[in-house]
Amino acid sequence: MFDRELVGVGLGPANLGLAIALEEAGAAADALFLDRRPGFDWHPDMLLSSSTMQISYLKDLATQRDPRSAYTFVNYLHERGRMSDFINKQTFFPSRLEFTDYLSWAVDRLQTPVTWGAEVVGVELDEHTGGCVVSWRSGGRLHRTTTRHVAVGVGSTPRMPAWSAGLDGVFHNTRLLGGLRTAGLTGRSRVAVVGQGQSAAEAVRHVLETYPGVSVDCYISSYGMTPADDSPFANRVFDPAAVDDFYFADASVRDELLGRHRSTNYSSVDPDLLSWLYDFEYHEKITGEGRLRFQRATRVTGATAAGGRVTLDVLRRMTGTRTRESYDAVVCATGFTSPLPRHLLGASFGDCSDAWLARDYRVHRADGSPLPVFVLGATESGHGLGSGLLSNVAVRGGEIAAQVAASARSGGVLELAGR
Repeated sequence: MFDRELVGVGLGPANLGLAIALEEAGAAADALFLDRRPGFDWHPDMLLSSSTMQISYLKDLATQRDPRSAYTFVNYLHERGRMSDFINKQTFFPSRLEFTDYLSWAVDRLQTPVTWGAEVVGVELDEHTGGCVVSWRSGGRLHRTTTRHVAVGVGSTPRMPAWSAGLDGVFHNTRLLGGLRTAGLTGRSRVAVVGQGQSAAEAVRHVLETYPGVSVDCYISSYGMTPADDSPFANRVFDPAAVDDFYFADASVRDELLGRHRSTNYSSVDPDLLSWLYDFEYHEKITGEGRLRFQRATRVTGATAAGGRVTLDVLRRMTGTRTRESYDAVVCATGFTSPLPRHLLGASFGDCSDAWLARDYRVHRADGSPLPVFVLGATESGHGLGSGLLSNVAVRGGEIAAQVAASARSGGVLELAGR
């Protein structure tokens, strides 16, 4: 009846965890993953030499689902011949460069079919079968694949301030390395970083370490950068069990707890990096260089670009005064959005403007009717803070793979899950 049991849209870490779970459940041949990139990468313009992962290596693609999996980070170290060397580092946190290599290693050994250079242009609902028809382009040809289920794992979308639209020299931190190269910085250049979270702090450090003589202004809305809450009790919000706790909680309680624990992941910085930045700033007060300035309690309200420079309109919130500052590059470390992928769902799905995600990660219409589409990532408001992070990749992949296998055995679509 179907060409595939499941078609995955995108092959980032989220769908990679699902692909591995399907393979280890013996269902690799029944799935197909499509990705528009020519091959795997993971935010290549954010591969800073000094950046480390903010989660334990045990929160990899497989360990929390099955520690015996061949796809664990530990097995990666074994096959790369670095097990003892990593143990001697006495850390839970690999570098971002090493974790990216781990992800690439997992992709290379994957048995689940993947087509690179395949852009999904639409998904239509087949009312007769209850499945979907996925349309995708590759090699100048349009293909159509019928499938019982679709899993959308296209990642988050960079959030840019409204004032940045159409301005050369202003870019999101996901384009950090390429954007700085394009700016052609010299020893007297000025860079602005807008944001106060981990990515902003890493961008500041990278510029200071990589471009001697270049000065950096970091615009933050608070009075000072704040440390991430990485205590073991707070980190329980990322546990797999927390998904049920958050999803089935009263909405008002869930919203309160999401706000209360935002400092575990948002607008906060690793304490060691905060210490590095403070020490750098203090050292330059001694030397008189003053390359780093924190623009405290500020808000950028507008910007213009001319002559290869960007001028920011700045509101200094504590005094109400407004100033203008010019830079050779402006980095926006302003976060991401993870909307439901409604743009992929064709007219046959009907009105999905009020669609929501059930506990099983499937899209449901406002009237409660289920759709054969899983969404991996746009689930924080219902499934908790860990739902869009690597913390939940392994377990979520196993849960979805089990549902796909169950529907394949029954020969039908899944029943409506409880909200």
